[in-house]
Amino acid sequence: MPEGFPPVADERARVLILGTMPSVRSLEKAEYYGNPNNAFWRILFSLWDRPLPAAYAERTAFVLERRIALWDVLREYERRGSADASIRAPRPNDFAALAARCPRLEAVFFNSRGAARLYERLVRPDPLAALPRTALPSTSPARAMRFEEKRALWLPLREWLEGRVPDGGSGGDRP
Repeated sequence: MPEGFPPVADERARVLILGTMPSVRSLEKAEYYGNPNNAFWRILFSLWDRPLPAAYAERTAFVLERRIALWDVLREYERRGSADASIRAPRPNDFAALAARCPRLEAVFFNSRGAARLYERLVRPDPLAALPRTALPSTSPARAMRFEEKRALWLPLREWLEGRVPDGGSGGDRP
């Protein structure tokens, strides 16, 4: 049964971005969003008009600098390939421990509706229940959408971090 990665997080984090679980390629590279066709890192850096560094350490440092925590809903799972539809025996991560580690969290952004649904179904009790949540379009290459469209729908993340709280109608879907 594959295991996910530890969170990229520290006590300064204000926003949590949750994916479902690492793809096969991400597991091979031991990196969040390690598939070069996944738009996550390109979108994230483009939100602040920053060039995308090649080094994974620079990418994760940027996440922490922006006061973002990055993790996945699932700790363990059975799956063939990388598709969420093939998940069996899912076990969620320890979100109570994350909440203790990141006491300043103000919002949760899901990197897909599937991640939001899994979280809602599996995380009981929910230590992050009081936080607003937004499901953003998946950055996976399986989610067919032009880059510019996905980027525009991810703008509420930047707005939240810069104090311009999205009104719920600015791109994301509340799970």
